[in-house]
Parts: sequence; C-alpha cells; structure tokens
Amino acid sequence: MEDTSFLVISMLVTFIGLLIVGYPVAYCLWGSAIIFAGVGYLSDLYLDTWTGMGFNFLGLAVSRLYGAMSNWILVAIPMFIYMGLMLDRSGAAEKLMYSAQNLFGRIRGGLGVTATFIGVLLAASTGIIGASVVLLGMLSLPTMLNQGYSKELATGTICAAGTLGILIPPSIMLVIMADQLGLSVGDLFLGAVFPGLILAASYVVYILVFAYVKAESAPLPADRQPITRKMVLALIKDILPPAFLILAVLGTIFAGIATVTEASGVGALAATILAFLNKQLNLKVLKDVLRGTFHTVGYIMSILVGATVFAIVLRGLGGDEVIEGALTALPFGPSGIVLAILIAVFLLGFFLDWIEISLIILPLVAPVVAKLGLDIQGYGVVANPALVWFAVMIAVALQTSFLTPPVGGAIFYLQGICPPDVNLAHIYRGVVPFVILQLLGLVIIFLWPVLITWLPAVVYG
Repeated sequence: MEDTSFLVISMLVTFIGLLIVGYPVAYCLWGSAIIFAGVGYLSDLYLDTWTGMGFNFLGLAVSRLYGAMSNWILVAIPMFIYMGLMLDRSGAAEKLMYSAQNLFGRIRGGLGVTATFIGVLLAASTGIIGASVVLLGMLSLPTMLNQGYSKELATGTICAAGTLGILIPPSIMLVIMADQLGLSVGDLFLGAVFPGLILAASYVVYILVFAYVKAESAPLPADRQPITRKMVLALIKDILPPAFLILAVLGTIFAGIATVTEASGVGALAATILAFLNKQLNLKVLKDVLRGTFHTVGYIMSILVGATVFAIVLRGLGGDEVIEGALTALPFGPSGIVLAILIAVFLLGFFLDWIEISLIILPLVAPVVAKLGLDIQGYGVVANPALVWFAVMIAVALQTSFLTPPVGGAIFYLQGICPPDVNLAHIYRGVVPFVILQLLGLVIIFLWPVLITWLPAVVYG
C-alpha cells in the first residue's frame, strides 16, 4: 500500500471540524466515513495509490455492523440504563439521603461525605451520570447551601460524586470497552472496583481536611443534636434496598452465577420491584423510564454504528499503521508511550464525550499497547492483564471528561438545577480540586497496576 497518511490525517481533521461546526456526533462519524471511503475509491482509480476502497470493502462494513449489533453483551446497555432510571424514580435514594444527612450532617464536612457516600451507592446501582448528578444536586445541594457550605465545595462535591458511576461497576462504559477490546466484562468490572473506591476515599479525605482547614466553608448546623440509635437504625433500614440491588447485579456476576447480560435483566427487574414496594410505580413512571431508556440507547447505538463504519474506513486507509508508527516513534519506553496516550485521552476529554473516545480512539491505540510487552502481573488468571490495566486507566482518565470544560457533562447537569445565585463560575472552581484528585488516582494505579489486576485474579482464581 502506498503512503496514505495524508488521507488518515485529513479524515481525522474532517471529523473534528464537523464536530466544531455543531453537527451531531453520529452524523460526523457517518459523514466523514462516507466522504473518505469515496476519496479512497477515487484515489485508487485516478492516483498512484491503493487503498482497497471498493464495493467489496464497503460490504465488509455491513458485515461488521451486523456483528456489532448482534453482540449479546450489548443487551446489557439498555437493561442497565433502565435499572438506573427506575431506581432514580423509586424513591430509595431520597430516603437514604435524608437518613444519611441526619446522621453525618452533624460533623464538619459531613454533608459532603454524605453526598460522596450516596454517589458511590448510586454508581454501584445505576451508572447513569446525568441521573446521579441531578438526583444528588436536588437532594443535597439545598441542604448544603442552607447550612452555609461554600458554593464551590458543595457543587464540586456533587459533580465529582455523581461521576463515579462511569467507573464503578456496573458501568456502561466498561461494557462498551470490553466489547471493543474483546476483554471479559467481569475482569473490567472487578478491575475498576479498587480505583473507584480510591477516588471516593480521596474525595472524603479532601472534604474533611478542607472543612477542618476552612471551617467557614463547611459550618456545623446550629441545631445539631447527639447521634442516637434511632438515626443509625434508620440509615441501616434505608441502605438495605439499594444494597440488595447491588448484590443482585454485581454479586451474581462476580460469583459466576449469571453473565453480565443476565445480571442486567435481574437488576432491571429488581429496580422495578423496589419502585413498586415504595409505591412509586405507575403507568406514567413506567412510560417515562422506558422513553428515557429508548432515547439514551438510541444515542449510544447511533454513535456505535457510526464509530464502527468510521473505524473500518480509517483502518482501510491505513490508520492503524499511521497511529502505531506515530506512537512507537515517541522517544519513550513502553510505560512512557502508555503515559502519552493517557495524557492525550485526558486532553481529548475537554472536547469529546467518553463514548466517542471509547469507540474511536481506544480500538486504535489498544493494539499498540498490546505489542509493547508490558510486564503487568495477572497472576495467571486474568486474560490480557496489560489491556485490562490499560482499559481501566483509560476509564479513570475519561471520568475527568465529565468535569472539564467546555464539554463537562456533570457541570451542565448540575447547573440546570442550581438556584440563581449559584453560577457556572462557582461550579468550575469547585470541580478543579476533584479533577486533580482524579489525576492523582490515575497516577496511583499507573504506578501500582496490581490495584487493578489483583481482584479479578483472586475472584476468578
């Protein structure tokens, strides 16, 4: 094949240009793929190149699409989305938030710790970032502001806690990554447990230290009372339903009782039963949840189809060789190349959503990482431990994309429900420390890969 790097670069630039203009992501993927499939075909006819962009090649795209759309793993996506939206409407999170605030709101920074704690539980039972951020904002932001918390600390805590759902399993992003990289969903789910808990723990430590150093930013309630047994029992009672949901989903997966697809169905049913028991299930709620699931799945699948065609055309033009050559030409060792990819993903997160990066960038750079010969300990159980480690690190890096402007989704989800006196500048200043904490967490798992590979090796060993 002749050098077609110019076509590869032009295709990437065209895709970014269409995004900047404001076209929907799926249309940008489809459009740039069709344009450059035609360009490759014409260059074969009239120029001294050979890309193979004939009708047979486009037929390959159709067969690849069929393979992607018939993958049973992807059935888990609508089920997990439905589960998250139904849990949001079940009222279980509201009860848990109120009982946790009664208990922890009596210590300095306790409301921030409560929001983080609820964020972890929502992450482990929903994985829907928009729903988690909005729910946390509606339940905890008024209480934090009324108690005198600084607007930056309150909004930053809510945004950061709400984004844990993209990392802590069951995570839709990890399901898509496993599909794209041919990895075990169970390995990625287990591998992401410790990184997610490390981030949550770092949030709690920061909130408590910040509240101690700047007491005026997290004042104690004027009417605080001693903690009673009744408060503790109320919290235990309200934590049991979401804990049961988490056990029904993650417990069956990790124990090998059910596949991810089967467990997602169990979770959807359990969330529906929970809404019924809380007397929140009716025809309107069911219609709203189904409609929300349909819209979200349509958005994800349209990008998935567009990204599949985009990747096929890009590879047909020699994109794999161009990207591999650019990465291996870097004057670093294997770890330096991985670090360069992570930095690039972090920067791309300022402008692209996680799903575009997962579906477009990740499949292109993963083969390069697989060839680097990284010595990542998998204990003889985890298949492709280097790729599992790499995928989870990418997931942590992509979590920051929800907090970084101008595309940071969590920021705008929260802004939509904030009172008028809380503006965008408050939220931006509030998320900066949590972005730094996320990057610190990324450094930790980069230096100690065992934090990712140990748990799946032990559980499946």
